[in-house]
Amino acid sequence: MSGHSKWSTIKRKKGALDAKKSKIFSRVVKEIIIAVKEGGPDPDSNSKLRLALQNAKGVNMPKDNIQRAINKGDKEESNFQETTFEGYAHGGIAVFVECLTDNNNRTVGAIRAIFSKKGGNLGTNGSLSFLFDRKGVFTVPKGDLDPEEFELEIIDSGLEDFEQEEDVFILTTAMEDFGNMQKKLDEMGVEVENAKLERIPNDTKKLDVESAQKVLSMIEDFEDNDDVQNVYHNLEMTDELAAALA
Repeated sequence: MSGHSKWSTIKRKKGALDAKKSKIFSRVVKEIIIAVKEGGPDPDSNSKLRLALQNAKGVNMPKDNIQRAINKGDKEESNFQETTFEGYAHGGIAVFVECLTDNNNRTVGAIRAIFSKKGGNLGTNGSLSFLFDRKGVFTVPKGDLDPEEFELEIIDSGLEDFEQEEDVFILTTAMEDFGNMQKKLDEMGVEVENAKLERIPNDTKKLDVESAQKVLSMIEDFEDNDDVQNVYHNLEMTDELAAALA
């Protein structure tokens, strides 16, 4: 899991520097709308909405924006649907793209164009699923938490992996234990910066820095698309690549 942790750290730093807050907000707003549509506007009885609101807080989304998203999901018509795409990037790197869209034809065209333009190949759904495991991943600010005591307190809630990265802890659970960990952290009053189900590669693949940067260029194009929520891949974060991205 250390490779995943490195990617998380790079993305957190990069996100702070890239000033893409409006795009981050847009993705969280969609999560809130979908959650309200599926389970209603009350977070006490809607665990998916609680999670979305928690993530909104983690990116410092203003309360007015959050309330507008809840109202939109509760009162207005919206036809967002979840869709995924799987394919290969330069060097045979597996790429899994998750989208929320209100126009599937637009999204399919845009995703296909990025794969083609960047030297990749769009595959059929399910063709890469075996390469990724769905895991619960929680990013928790260290604050005043004692690492050893904190890990001991949460270990019986499905904790599979516990890592320290600078100013945060990264907690990993099996998909089925995601709710247990979320409940435990709530009970402890622990602040969570981000929590979601992620697709973690079973194995990673090394590329030279030049080839890896071509893959990252594709991934950035995906992430710049408004319909894309998450992009997962199995490119290994080598020390050389980390240095090039620093």
